[in-house]
This record gives sequence, structure tokens and C-alpha cells, in this order.
Amino acid sequence: MNRRSLFCFLLALAAGLAQGSAAEGASLNKNAPPSKPALPPFRSLKIEPASLTLDDGRDERRVLVFGEAAPGQRFDVTDEAVLKAESPDIEIDKAGYIHPQKQGSGAVTISVGGLKAKLPVTIKDATVPAIHFVRDVQPILSKLGCNAGTCHGSAKGKNGFKLSLRGYDPEFDYQALINDLSGRRFNRVKVEESLMLLKPTAEVPHEGRQPLKPGSREYDILRQWIVEGTKFEDPAKNRPASIEVLPSDVELDLPGRVQHLLVLAHYPDDTVRDVTRDAILSSNNGDVAEVKNAVVTGLRRGEAAVLVRYEGCYSTKLVKVMGDRTGYKWQDVAEYNYIDKSVDAKLKKMKTLPSELCTDAEFIRRVSLDLTGLPPTPERVRAFLADPAPGRPKREKLIDDLLASEDYNEYWANKWADLLQCNSEHLGEKGVWVFRDWIQHSI
Repeated sequence: MNRRSLFCFLLALAAGLAQGSAAEGASLNKNAPPSKPALPPFRSLKIEPASLTLDDGRDERRVLVFGEAAPGQRFDVTDEAVLKAESPDIEIDKAGYIHPQKQGSGAVTISVGGLKAKLPVTIKDATVPAIHFVRDVQPILSKLGCNAGTCHGSAKGKNGFKLSLRGYDPEFDYQALINDLSGRRFNRVKVEESLMLLKPTAEVPHEGRQPLKPGSREYDILRQWIVEGTKFEDPAKNRPASIEVLPSDVELDLPGRVQHLLVLAHYPDDTVRDVTRDAILSSNNGDVAEVKNAVVTGLRRGEAAVLVRYEGCYSTKLVKVMGDRTGYKWQDVAEYNYIDKSVDAKLKKMKTLPSELCTDAEFIRRVSLDLTGLPPTPERVRAFLADPAPGRPKREKLIDDLLASEDYNEYWANKWADLLQCNSEHLGEKGVWVFRDWIQHSI
């Protein structure tokens, strides 16, 4: 290869590498979370919940702070808010949690920019209760993943230690902690040397690495439980009856916008506790919205559901990310039934225009695939397209014909058989066919 050819080859190679690097960089930028949009000017602040009642010395609560730019248009400014206690009966930590110091009442002043709002706080009792295994310890074990299916909650446990999956059996878990290894998981003389603290902090070898940090809130609760004698209490009174997730509605105007969530546990004795830090939250659509440390971030236009789990209680929160809808204007379309009304109501909420009516050729292909799982035959397509009848009656007749067909019956019988777990492993060979025949005749 002469010098000229070598130069051209190297130049082409360099250009290719540069193009590949640029494409890779573009891909990385595409996957990067959007930047946080600027906030508009606000005219007032709103607090949620609007007031707090603290039941005891362990009742630590946080609030959501919203800046209202216009009626019905509010933005989460919890991170920007400055909280100041107006009474010595109240203390506020660095994370924004409000703690009771003395029985009584007071207020917290919340400031964002030049705006202020007051939060009334009532303290029923400031006495610090004992640590409860079910109410305080087990939620931490769940949050750290100790009783997950990949750890000690698996069918056989891990390294000889088993917990109930996700803590569904607190009495079993308590006995496993107290009695296994002849009670050697606890050192009541030197509490910090308890195996229950040394293992998760990786002070001794632990396959689960280090889910717990010494000096953290979770560590201090576990340590205090050991100090108080590892007591157990009635699970029925100390497991939550339900959980509530605030705010009631989560709508983010643009990708990059965030919304804090609060998880409140309601107990049988009518007490309420903020369990946000110990609840487990996940998004069912990570492309639209992600959730981390109970903060939802919008990534792109769409909808996602955030699943919230805490000690056997579940709740979901629908998150809408609107995106830029400049120039949007709803266009009325014909509605033929209650399904059309529901669909149009949803489209209006998401500020989405309905699609144009499809052609007859598109319709017959779509409806055939939906109802029978098969494309239409050429003969049926030609006959349908040649039919001079008006569009709606013609399409309704096609739907009725497909619903009455054997292909529809076979296709949906297979679908229902899958959903109802019609298989020989559970029903036997004869049972499968009897059950399948019943499904087919029922359709």
C-alpha cells in the first residue's frame, strides 16, 4: 500500500471512529434524565397535609410544599422550602422531618422565596414509646431486603437463616431471630457486637454486602430494640390496616419535573405514621417516570403507575407526564357508545387528539387480528371493500360475523386457557381437555 492509499485508509478509519463515538454519545445523552425545568413565579404556597397531629415521641412527619402559579396549577417545591419551628415544643431535623418535644400545640412557618405559609401542629404526647418488632423493626428488614425472595425470604433461606417472604409471618421471623443459633444473634452486654448488627454492616462477612450503615436511622432503631430487650408485641395491633399516598393527584407538566410522595400508614388504634422512608416504591413504566427515595421524576410524555408496598399493604399512584402541549385544542368527534365517551375523556385529560378514522382496508385487517388472531382472507377483503353499504353498518356486520366465527372461538379459548392456567401439570391429561372444552363452549 503506497502512502496516498494508506493516508486515505487512515482518514476513513478516523472518520468512522469519530462517527461511532458521536453516535454513542448521542445514545448516552438520549438515555440521560432530562434537566429540571425552571419554575414559574408563584402567587401562594399550599401545604399537604394542611395540619399535623403527632401521637408520640416517635411520630416523625414531613409535609409536601407546593407553589401555586394559577388556580389548579401547582408545582412541588418541597426541596426549596425552609421550615422554621415557632414553638420549643417542635424540632425540625435536616431532612425536614418534624419531631415532637413536648405535649401541646404550635406551628411551623414554611418559606419559599418571599412566600410564607403556616402549618399547625398538635402534639398529643411526646413520650417516646418502646421499639416494636412488628411496627418498627420488621419494616426495616423489608426495606433492607433481608426478607426478599433473593435473600433470607427465599424458600430455603440463606446460609441457614430463613425469614418469611416479605415479612408475612412476624411471629415466625421473631422466633427465627431470637432462637436460631441459640440466641447468638444478640449480645445484650455489648449491643454493638450483636450479629444482627455486625452482619448487615459488613463488620463480619456477609453475602448481602452492606445494606446497613452504622449510625443511620435504621441502625439506631435496631440497636435500641436490642437494648430494650428484643420484645415482641401483638401483630394484629401493630400492623397497618391501610396506607395512604400523598398527593392525591400527580401530574407533571414537563419531563424533568419532580414530585415528592408521602406514605402514611393507618393503624387499628387510629394512629397515623409517616412510613415513607421504609416503604418500597417502584414504577411500572421506567421510560415515562422513575421513582427514587420516594421522589418521582418525569422522563417523557405518558403515564406510569407507582406501586407502593408497606408491610402487606399496597397502593398505586398514577403519574401523568404531560410534556409541551402548546397549541393543543380539542376537536370533537362522533361518540357511538359509553366506551367512546370514556376514551375521549381520557384523551382530553392527557391533551391528546383522537386519531383519524381508519380506512376500510385498515379496519378489516385490524379487527380480524384483534378478534381471531388471523389476517383476513383475500376473498373477504375484496368483498368488504366492494360492499357499497355505509361505513358504520358495514363494519358492525363484519364484527358480528367475526364474533360468530370458529376462528374467534378458538383464538379466545386459547387466551382464556392461558389465563386460567389450563395445563396437564395441575389438571392431568383428561382434565385439560374437559376444562378446555368447557371454556370453548362458554365463549
